[in-house]
Amino acid sequence: MVFALTDDLAPEVYPLAWLLGRWRGEGVVGYPGIEESAFVQDVEFGHDGGPYLRYSSTIRLLAIPDDAAALLGDAALAGDPVVVGDAGIEGAVVAVGPVAGATDGPVWATETGFWRIAPERPPELAEDQHPLEILLADPAGHLSLYLGAVGKGRVEVASDLIASTATAADVSAGTRLYGLVQGDLMWAWDLAAFGHRLQSYASARLARVEDS
Repeated sequence: MVFALTDDLAPEVYPLAWLLGRWRGEGVVGYPGIEESAFVQDVEFGHDGGPYLRYSSTIRLLAIPDDAAALLGDAALAGDPVVVGDAGIEGAVVAVGPVAGATDGPVWATETGFWRIAPERPPELAEDQHPLEILLADPAGHLSLYLGAVGKGRVEVASDLIASTATAADVSAGTRLYGLVQGDLMWAWDLAAFGHRLQSYASARLARVEDS
């Protein structure tokens, strides 16, 4: 875990400080009606001294060369899948190890928002956890509020509200898990959309991008 508590960081966000910085890695997206595909993701957590973190994420589908796809077949994603156990995100399947020759393709999804520790602590929350609120917006027409908790390098949140424009895709609920595993940020996103029950939508493993 490589991060520093700088003097200009608000004490309210100390429980989130391990997220600060830029992250990049690969993962898999798939859902009923959406073909399973590999992607590369860039994530950044920043701050301006206020009691919150700024967040941005961009997911681009991986463009896999035809020779690599022919050689690997259905496994031509970002690498061999691994199941994250109790060390990180339980049950999440993510991809590790890039496919040779794969390049960033078109943008699949992007979102921006704010993460903050809620000022009021629910009495049922464990002592080593902090209440978390996440506000997100995406250009596909969704505004989302996720509520949950952060503690010991793990984030678990569920949607409390998803507002959509008239032309946005039908998304009714979502959950997200984030975990710091061996210095990497692993996450999983479940969705209830298009009339389907809540189920896996995307997951990835991201490495911290060190400033040069």
